Amino acid sequence: MRSRLGGRVFLGGQSYGGRQASMLAAGEAGLVDGLLLLSYPLHPPGRPSELRTAHLPKLTAPTVFAHGSRDPFGSLEEIEAARTLIAAPTSLVAVRGAGHDLFRVPRRAGADVAAEIVAAFLGLVG
Repeated sequence: MRSRLGGRVFLGGQSYGGRQASMLAAGEAGLVDGLLLLSYPLHPPGRPSELRTAHLPKLTAPTVFAHGSRDPFGSLEEIEAARTLIAAPTSLVAVRGAGHDLFRVPRRAGADVAAEIVAAFLGLVG
């Protein structure tokens, strides 16, 4: 990718796509300049002991997680704990009332979920 692009490279995905993006970035340091992980599937629903975090300590790119407070694939507290495994800067956009589909949440007063996520990402990777 770097040989074909003149600028910075960002990678991300929603759910399993985010997991695959993070695994790819962890497997090759310097591959990307930032990650955006939407509804990261931290563990299968109802099985919190089966964490999908083994590769997270290998991440070197700034990473933004956006996660719903009602996501069965991981609580906000579990995502916060997973963030501590990453040495690079991270941030979390907590979407109150959202499940695994971040954008299927009753519109909060004055809030725009997509705008919050974009602002957090740009703030971290600037």
